[in-house]
Amino acid sequence: MGITERKEKQKADLKQQILDASIRLFSEQGYENVSIRKIADIIQYSPTTVYLYFKDKNEILFKLHEIGFQKMGEYNRELFDIKNPLIRLHKLGENYIRFGLENPEYYDLMFILPAPMDKLREDPSCNWECGDTALNGLKAVLSECIEKKLIPPGDVNTLAMAVWGMVHGLVSLANRRRFEKLVPDPEIIPSMNKALNWLINTMDQSSN
Repeated sequence: MGITERKEKQKADLKQQILDASIRLFSEQGYENVSIRKIADIIQYSPTTVYLYFKDKNEILFKLHEIGFQKMGEYNRELFDIKNPLIRLHKLGENYIRFGLENPEYYDLMFILPAPMDKLREDPSCNWECGDTALNGLKAVLSECIEKKLIPPGDVNTLAMAVWGMVHGLVSLANRRRFEKLVPDPEIIPSMNKALNWLINTMDQSSN
């Protein structure tokens, strides 16, 4: 490895350290309570060093969102090879559950912390393209299900709210160990998938 390649690797490694420290702090302390100085202290560099890579913690937040949605997208890599949109909807929900349970810090950042939505309201020029893409993907599957008469007709936004709200509630409760009184730990994920399937199957039967 040459000098240039070594320097680039060092820069990439340091940037990753900043991101890793940030997501941990955001998850543990909340976005509002984290400063660039706190992030710098974790990685044992000066705040000036962090500013060489990110202009502020808001940029770090949205970079982490981008990474999180990329990770979630990897779970759905083969999803759209499934021709039946109702089966695709089932799988989309199951993948969402698995992503949320396997990546709790990213999940909290993407779907629990209020910070990103606050920033979007404060700054109209700020966009959340990765989040919009994920939501539009869900709406597209639901629209296809309606077109093929696999679920009852209805407002797509309302249906997306119902399905998303269902899986979000499942993941949020599971990540905070609220299902321990209901089912043994090894059965939590299968039980969550059954709950999701019950909702979608109910929608399916209502269309007949």
